[in-house]
Amino acid sequence: MLALKGALAQEKQETKEMLTIYKRYTMGEGNKSDLKVANKQLVDILKGLGLGVFAVLPFAPITIPLIVKLGQWVGVDVLPSSFSVNNKSNHNRK
Repeated sequence: MLALKGALAQEKQETKEMLTIYKRYTMGEGNKSDLKVANKQLVDILKGLGLGVFAVLPFAPITIPLIVKLGQWVGVDVLPSSFSVNNKSNHNRK
């Protein structure tokens, strides 16, 4: 539960940063590299929403791990980056 809480807190912080970057970019104050960071976070949000759809299904404890394993098998990362064990060191941005 603590790992989940930490991952959700990290997603919350990254989403706030994403919204700030989009706001600055729409006002003409952002740059392309910041926009790439914000777009990456938007993809993470969409990944989370995609898994959220499966969370409401009756067999979610079976289907979600199956989807994650199937994604790994075909080479697609279906988990948001803050939930991925391999990418933990990459998300210490400020």
